[in-house]
Amino acid sequence: MNVKTKIAALIAASAMLTAPAAALAGGPDYSPQKPPHPTHPAHPADPTPGPKASMPEKAAAYGVKCRGEWKTHVKGEKGTPFSQCVTAMAKAANGQPAKVACKAYLKKHVKGEKGTPFSQCVHNANKVRKEAKANAG
Repeated sequence: MNVKTKIAALIAASAMLTAPAAALAGGPDYSPQKPPHPTHPAHPADPTPGPKASMPEKAAAYGVKCRGEWKTHVKGEKGTPFSQCVTAMAKAANGQPAKVACKAYLKKHVKGEKGTPFSQCVHNANKVRKEAKANAG
């Protein structure tokens, strides 16, 4: 091989090596846009619904305490066990004593359960009353 051919081959090889680097060096600069922060609805003055509020309003507020209750109607009972629980929690949160709010519950022990349904209701109602007092003042 002659010297001119070697120089031409060297120039061609160096051009092939530098071409990809030059193409990538001036590429566009992408930066992702952050999504806008969601706005939340304004909170009402009194966040706890009363005992005569609609079931969806009460369920949203007190349904957490009544998670274990059945949502199917029991023949001979007024409402479902879940709705009775939610109503009792609403009454307790709005000032009624827990024993009065839970008067619809049985006071007989159920096998395999901790305490009676009445005592469980009173326990949860007292928790709701404490939370309502803490949120109010």
